[in-house]
Amino acid sequence: MQRYHRYRAKAAEIAEAQLAKFNTHYNFPYGKVSIRNQTQRWGSCSPANNLSFNYRIALIPTHLADYVIVHELCHVHAHHHGPNFWKLVHKTIPDYRERIRALREEHRISFY
Repeated sequence: MQRYHRYRAKAAEIAEAQLAKFNTHYNFPYGKVSIRNQTQRWGSCSPANNLSFNYRIALIPTHLADYVIVHELCHVHAHHHGPNFWKLVHKTIPDYRERIRALREEHRISFY
């Protein structure tokens, strides 16, 4: 829990900055952004399009955190993992498959 409190603000900073950057490509209307101490997920998007991110995005390489952020941002438009969702992700993260692999192998937290 102490680690969460130490990195929560940094994770919020990263999430807000990268959402603003990537949303210039998508222009998706999302709701609140929150940082959580999740043990099983990197992030989530609620039915109301509120985005939640694991505080650990502050502890992983930037290119992997960017993938997490884009993944959840794309769920604002597509609340599934179908072909259209992956086309949206590919638009700004063309090597998303490699990033997923790195997250699974090196950091052991899932998306689904």
